[in-house]
Amino acid sequence: MKVLSIASIALSIIHLLGSLIVLWISLSWHVWRARGAFERQLVQQGMRREDARMMGAKYSKLKGDILRTIRTGMKT
Repeated sequence: MKVLSIASIALSIIHLLGSLIVLWISLSWHVWRARGAFERQLVQQGMRREDARMMGAKYSKLKGDILRTIRTGMKT
């Protein structure tokens, strides 16, 4: 009986970790695409490419903030 409980818990943890990895990959992919589209749009509107990249870096910073918040929530 205890073996089944431990196996069930282990499978649940593996499933949770797998979901978190998929979430991280999906978030990274979507942020990468959104940042590129945002920068291209700014350049098309007449902004210098360097300035557009600086503004696009905010997308990456927000992703980092979200991941930091998730990690902090997992520690408590």
